[in-house]
Amino acid sequence: MAAILWTIGIIVVFILANAVKVLQEYDRGVVFRLGRFVGVRGPGLVLLIPIIERMVRVSLRVVTFDVPPQDVITKDNVSVKVNAVLYFRVMEPSKSVIEVQDYMYATSQVAQTTLRSVLGETELDELLAAREKLNRKLQQIIDEQTDPWGIKVSLVEVKHVDLPQDMQRAMARQAEAERERRAKVINALGEFQAAQKLADAAKVMSASPITLQLRYLQTLADIATENNSTTLFPIPIDLLKPFLELAKKK
Repeated sequence: MAAILWTIGIIVVFILANAVKVLQEYDRGVVFRLGRFVGVRGPGLVLLIPIIERMVRVSLRVVTFDVPPQDVITKDNVSVKVNAVLYFRVMEPSKSVIEVQDYMYATSQVAQTTLRSVLGETELDELLAAREKLNRKLQQIIDEQTDPWGIKVSLVEVKHVDLPQDMQRAMARQAEAERERRAKVINALGEFQAAQKLADAAKVMSASPITLQLRYLQTLADIATENNSTTLFPIPIDLLKPFLELAKKK
């Protein structure tokens, strides 16, 4: 008799353990009664009819999924490896259980195929420079495909683009050539501006000869200051004209 009571007690405890569920704030329970969906329950204490009802627990927290590196051939025929990160969450627990067998696996497969197809339609320069635009496009396409499953894709980020070694060297040479081009343009612009200033100064001096003489005297003063040796410098006859005219008047 004691053994029978012990067995019955164990069965009762087992049934109660399966009939009473506690769901966290971020969990929901999709309940089926004899195979038919009857509703979503939780959070908190959930009571199930033993044997008749079955519950599938679904988390509503944001899931961070790393998309494995994908081999992508860009529009301009460059082979690269690209990986990304995907952020999504379950918005409708019933659909995530009823409409798809494994929403985690299905979402990951959609993300991988979409990554290959979208990036395969872009050129390498756009892939490297227009990340934000590509991220928004990926998010929109993946979200549209997972929406029937009750999944909301909030963000997709392309993490890393692995280029072939020869392409990396070619891009390094291109960047170096671009820097040299900019340096030459800046140098030429500086010389052009200096030439313009010299031309303007020449116009001023040609309009007023006395300025040329003053510049000549300033140059003599600079040479005398910088060099201790004797310097022979021809003197323009224009500097002596005033003295010659005075001598003639006398």
